Order: sequence, then structure tokens, then C-alpha cells
Amino acid sequence: MDGKDREIIKALQRNGRLTNQDLAAQVNLSPSPCLRRTRALEEKGVIKGYTAIVDERAYGLPVTALVRIRLSSHTGDVVKLFEKKVHETEQILDCYVITGSEDYLLRVLVEDLKSYEEFVRHKLHNIPGIASIDSSFAYGVLKQSNVFPVMT
Repeated sequence: MDGKDREIIKALQRNGRLTNQDLAAQVNLSPSPCLRRTRALEEKGVIKGYTAIVDERAYGLPVTALVRIRLSSHTGDVVKLFEKKVHETEQILDCYVITGSEDYLLRVLVEDLKSYEEFVRHKLHNIPGIASIDSSFAYGVLKQSNVFPVMT
């Protein structure tokens, strides 16, 4: 991947609905080479897909919880089951494996605090192997970006 590929990616991260013509103009390529590069990035899995970015509040999910999970053990079965349940749970949008005293960081979207309580009681508490759940709530967003930093 070269600098021109990164320009294409950055332009598409800013606006995934660009036509090939507009994309080519933004990155100073003619349309044919631009399309070939974009398709190659898609085929290699660098560009995984295209999506709409939706406002959580407008959609009806204004509460963002950041949930730190510590497992009771790290055996293959416990980890495998936890990760399977994470993939099956639609309220969990992101799950990071982290260092430190906890094992995972989840980003959870819910309608309200009552919905969060139900999520914890009926979803998280039903996953075997969880030793602790520590939650924080985001009451504002200072920065949220889908555009990667420039590589030097």
C-alpha cells in the first residue's frame, strides 16, 4: 500500500458515497486507475465495506456505557464462551481485549439506565466466567472519528 492508496482510503473514510469520478479528482488520479486501486483495496480486505454512520441519540440509543470485564479464569473454554456471547449480543457494539486489571472493554448502547440494568442482569450476568463488571457512562463526546491518522 502506498501513499496514493492511503489518500483513497482517507477520502472514502470521510465520505464513502463519493463517486469514482469525485474520488479520482480528490486524489489526483484519472478514474480508471483510481477504480483499479479502490477495487484492489477491497479485494485485499483493506477496505472491509461501506456503511452509514448513524447518530446514536437520533436513533434512540442515547446512553453509552463503557464496560470493563474481568474473567474469573483464562481457560480456553471460558474465553471462547465469553467471546461467543459478545458476538451474539447486539447491545455490544465494540469489544476490545485490553491490558491491565481487566480483560475486556465493551462499548454498549442502550435506551436508558433501566435498559442498561436489564442488559447487565439478563445478558452479562448470564455469561459464565465473569468475575467483575465495572461500568462508566459517557455523558458527552469530545471527539469521534472514523478517519485514520496520517502515517509518516
